[in-house]
Amino acid sequence: MANKKVIIYTQPTCPPCFEAKTWMTNQKIPFEDRDIRKDDKYLQELIRLGASATPVFQIGDEVIMGFAQDKIKSAWNDHQAK
Repeated sequence: MANKKVIIYTQPTCPPCFEAKTWMTNQKIPFEDRDIRKDDKYLQELIRLGASATPVFQIGDEVIMGFAQDKIKSAWNDHQAK
């Protein structure tokens, strides 16, 4: 995948989403924030990924449900190595 950033599905009423975005910024991991409340297309993408809650991270082909820092960091490192 040519896209070297993380997609994170969020919503404004989600404290873990805010925490995740802050953490990713501090880790210098580039990400695209897809707010499922602002754009229904993003909600539909989230549902297609099999998720029913936020945050959800898409890193390359890997999808991580919830703010699991170790999984995110590992997937990011693997994605960067490709």
